[in-house]
Amino acid sequence: MVEDRITNGKRIAQLLSSELSGRDRGTLGNVSVVDADADADVSAEGTEAYGIGYQNERIGTVRLFPDAATVSVNRQVDTITEAARDSGLPVTDDDAIRLESGASVKRAVDALVAGLEDGR
Repeated sequence: MVEDRITNGKRIAQLLSSELSGRDRGTLGNVSVVDADADADVSAEGTEAYGIGYQNERIGTVRLFPDAATVSVNRQVDTITEAARDSGLPVTDDDAIRLESGASVKRAVDALVAGLEDGR
């Protein structure tokens, strides 16, 4: 059994980036990582690491915190945040999805896909 849990914001954001850019079919085939800052590091205020693009339009931002990463979107916000909450992910007062572990990445991707498919 694996006892280690990934809780570093930068590592969580890296895992999310891999999930978002690693597919070439379906809804995720139209998703990309944009404006990536390779030198971004965690901060208490949340450092912008990269944007999320969908069909050549920037639709979101990923920020790095010491113990989490957050995903903010500007498209299908209600649908995406509702799907995130339904999967057990915390959503901040400003509608950012908070990823507190590497295990939360898949659920965040599923929430994003649900919102993007709903907005077609």
